[in-house]
Amino acid sequence: MLKAGLTTGSGGNISCFNREKQYIAITPSGIEYPRLEPRDIVILHPDGTLFEGENRPSSEVGFHLSLYNRRRDINAVVHTHSTYATTFACLNREIPAVHYLVGFAGKKVPLAPYATYGTPELALNIAKTIENYNAVLLANHGVVAVGKDLTSAFNTAEEIELVARICYQAECIGKPVILSDEEMERVIEKFADYGPRGHNDSK
Repeated sequence: MLKAGLTTGSGGNISCFNREKQYIAITPSGIEYPRLEPRDIVILHPDGTLFEGENRPSSEVGFHLSLYNRRRDINAVVHTHSTYATTFACLNREIPAVHYLVGFAGKKVPLAPYATYGTPELALNIAKTIENYNAVLLANHGVVAVGKDLTSAFNTAEEIELVARICYQAECIGKPVILSDEEMERVIEKFADYGPRGHNDSK
């Protein structure tokens, strides 16, 4: 996330869920990413109780657990404070389909209402907003991307930051043309069949 410019310091958090073994791995609270070692990662049971690790889990563990409970297709969560997506979040604006790559999230990137970070209220707001989207803006906060694995969740976070930048720059020049819901449905369908034969990766 640091190399891609999606966050700074220890900002944001990452988790993945091994549904077969019923363990959730999540980044710890307050440790900068370059300093992280495998032993620093916190392993939790699905109810949030500790299985292994000496550190406190991310302060946002609540919404990670909420997302895993909400949708069984989610096995990874990436939360960033990426600059352009967070700019839209601070404007309390969704990111529209200004570019077809918004399809990594869905027909748009919806906005979850503001709540203090690390609270049950924020977890509830995100879970209620996610529906069938793969990314959600958090008002005045950042962005959450989800996926079937860490690679797909990270790719979504990265592509949505690109779309947010494109939207920002287009609006600096004029009024961007927004793709229709019908076109986005076609794009999302094509994404599902993109990549090498036998794989359903969308990138």
